[in-house]
Amino acid sequence: MHNLELRQMPVDQRIRLVENIWDSIAADQHLIEMTDAQRELLNIRLDAFESDLDYGTDAKTVMERIRKKL
Repeated sequence: MHNLELRQMPVDQRIRLVENIWDSIAADQHLIEMTDAQRELLNIRLDAFESDLDYGTDAKTVMERIRKKL
């Protein structure tokens, strides 16, 4: 499918297409192999996250903030 064909589709259909593609990738993520460098970086980031103790903001609070701005 070419870019022009995609642009002619309604936005909601394109969004569903992207969601379906993303879901299919997620379902097959076990087939994606990480390089040693990617694995090392992931471990560094996980260690930093665990030592930071800042777990961020829960989704409910984030959604409330977004709705207030709309």
